[in-house]
Amino acid sequence: MAHCVSSEPNTTVHANVDQSMKPVLFEIFGEIWTVQSRLGQGVSASVYRVSSGRAATAAVKEFQADTKGGDYGYHKERSVLEEIQGHKNIVTLYGVFTNHNCMGVATRCLLLELLDVSVSELLVRGNSDTQSGRESYVHADLKPRNILWSADDECFKLIDFGLSFKEGNQDVKYIQTDGYRAPEAELQNNLAQAGMGEGGDSGCTAAVDLWSLGIILLEMFSGIKLKDTVRSEEWKDNCTAIVDHIFASNSLACPAIPVYHLRDLIKSMLLIDPKQRCTAETALLSPFFSIPFAPHIEDLVLLPSPVLRLLNLIDDSHLHNEEEYEDILEDMKEECQKYGSVVSLLIPKENPGKGQVFVEYASSSDSKEAQKLLTGRTFDGKFVVATFYPLSAYKRGYLYQTVQ
Repeated sequence: MAHCVSSEPNTTVHANVDQSMKPVLFEIFGEIWTVQSRLGQGVSASVYRVSSGRAATAAVKEFQADTKGGDYGYHKERSVLEEIQGHKNIVTLYGVFTNHNCMGVATRCLLLELLDVSVSELLVRGNSDTQSGRESYVHADLKPRNILWSADDECFKLIDFGLSFKEGNQDVKYIQTDGYRAPEAELQNNLAQAGMGEGGDSGCTAAVDLWSLGIILLEMFSGIKLKDTVRSEEWKDNCTAIVDHIFASNSLACPAIPVYHLRDLIKSMLLIDPKQRCTAETALLSPFFSIPFAPHIEDLVLLPSPVLRLLNLIDDSHLHNEEEYEDILEDMKEECQKYGSVVSLLIPKENPGKGQVFVEYASSSDSKEAQKLLTGRTFDGKFVVATFYPLSAYKRGYLYQTVQ
């Protein structure tokens, strides 16, 4: 799939649809893409999961037709994405196109990289590798739903740049989502609502993103949503004390993580004065990021990957009988190929990984389908347990030892 196609071919949706229904398929760059599901719907746009006849998958963000002819949201997000493409933690823009539905209505669309679970869907407690402030842009809407996992690149990526702007050139009046909004953005929004938004300052800075990231990290650590907390008078009076209380209450939850470094990092992100708040650059220099630690396997298995790890399948007796071992390898490969293209299959005879089955699929889409269909199946009378496994660890030969 070509990266960032700049042309805008006309396309047609072959379906009788209204605003509340999802299209059946798109014709994009001369190729038919089937709509598999609607991933999200907002005020100005809907996002769909699409697949082509080549088994490729992507996401289409379709902006509602602007009767005023502005197409503001589309042009804004497109221009931001085109300017900041190439960063590891930014969703990839494959191309743009105009869609004409059967009613003759034209809508602008972005063809985007299809990502996996969002931070809001994960029940993990750890640190996100999301970086903000790159290229002097302000994202202006950081929240768990806009930070998604990329199974192929094994990192989190930012999406939804509809409110983004270049620092010093804010062209959006109302920014950020309630619960993740920095104090200066809250003030600016209130002034704009009162018709007093034009004055004095050049607008918000990347400091608003650091505030949002601080709230996100605090939610990931505590495991609770903090929307009501950050709107309380107690938070406004002394948010530092509340952060300290949250960490004191959860101090034993993550013993492997240097929690005091994380606590101090979050507190530096949540300073009321944006000029005193830490920057993205100083945040990355925090001791929290310099101390290596391995996430628990219970956390890793929640993140989709092209590699599956199958448990509860192989007895030791099968591993030491060469003929039986070869038969099992063949049977497992034949079974796993039913759900997608298998690149490699490994069954270690000794620890680490003894008796576990590692299956590398050609894509995370194949592995997700296999994980869904294999879990709970029986193989030689045993129930299959299928979890994801980090591709980078598998490629390096780093296998988790089965705990007896």
